[in-house]
Amino acid sequence: MELSKVTLEIFSKLEQKWLSHCEHTKKTRILSIDGGGTNGIVSGASLIRLEDQIRLNTGDPQARIADFFDLIAGTGIGALLAAMLSADDGTGRPLFSARDAVNLISARNSELFKLRHAGLFHRRRRYSGKSMDKVLKEVFKREDGTVLTLKDTCKPILIPCFDLKSSAPFVFSRADASESQSFNFELWKVCRATSATPSLFKPFNLTSVDGKTSCSAVDGGLVMNNPTAAAVTHVLHNKRDFPSVNGVEDLLVLSLGNGPSSGAGCGQKVVRYNGECSTSSVVDIVLDGVSETIDQMLGNAFCWNSTDYVRIQANGLLREEVMGPRMEEQEEVLKERGVESLPFGGKRLLTETNGQRIENLVQRLVASRKNSIPPSPCKESAVSPLATGR
Repeated sequence: MELSKVTLEIFSKLEQKWLSHCEHTKKTRILSIDGGGTNGIVSGASLIRLEDQIRLNTGDPQARIADFFDLIAGTGIGALLAAMLSADDGTGRPLFSARDAVNLISARNSELFKLRHAGLFHRRRRYSGKSMDKVLKEVFKREDGTVLTLKDTCKPILIPCFDLKSSAPFVFSRADASESQSFNFELWKVCRATSATPSLFKPFNLTSVDGKTSCSAVDGGLVMNNPTAAAVTHVLHNKRDFPSVNGVEDLLVLSLGNGPSSGAGCGQKVVRYNGECSTSSVVDIVLDGVSETIDQMLGNAFCWNSTDYVRIQANGLLREEVMGPRMEEQEEVLKERGVESLPFGGKRLLTETNGQRIENLVQRLVASRKNSIPPSPCKESAVSPLATGR
């Protein structure tokens, strides 16, 4: 038999075995975290409850969120959380637990979003890019001094920004980083890029690790404040990492909102003396509008099996806060009744609370076991050179 035929037969059997594992474990699980300026009450509270429930249901005090999801996506503050939850500590385990990530952002919030005043009379409110850079560099560096990149994650990650050079969205992903160093970026720069809200930060210029790809980034929330649709599309078209996914019926999605960005919209403190909306309020409206539109679209896509798409969002009962709410505020978020988008428009108030919806989802996650998607056989890590050198 020719060598090519032998090779084809071997790889066909390996592929069948791999795909049978995927079929057995069924759903591919996606975690998506919205952006929302410095506001992260909903996602912070939800992530802590999610990980606590996973540990409770598995009996494993070391279980992490990344163990139970196959892709993690995030924008803005959500991207920072997503990157922290999936960053590899060097042993194949996540660098941060959910509680550690939320607590770190809370403790260093004043450094991440350090106020400074700009303009002729120092009336314009902006944040210090240098201060945020310093914190992010420290967060995404291992104890041995290794600076983490998109490739240094436990699970596939997806983070969007908007590139001013190409006037188009630019999506950072581990899949692209694994294919080429020209699409591999340092994690701290990726988080900085997706957080560069135009009214609060200057555009952030970054280059890939090999210096061949550059981007002049502003906030990814302008186009993908809710990155869930981008994550779903990525999984549906990425046959390398997700070969068993043929449609949304193969997915289990948890989407975490971050509450309304503006709180007041154009109605209260953001209206100028002539009745027009301020620039910052327009940005907030865009962020909220993008998130709600994506939620509506996904509600339609999953209308035949709505339990496969869970959206956790505040009902507008929370006031504007920075990341890291007090314990009672976290509990208030989880005690709110859930809201679900209806097919073709509208929403309904559920009988379940946000906390109960997370607990119910965890039972499904645990039942599907830790790793539903095995390592791709085409990844470099799956192929080792023969010891004999043949």
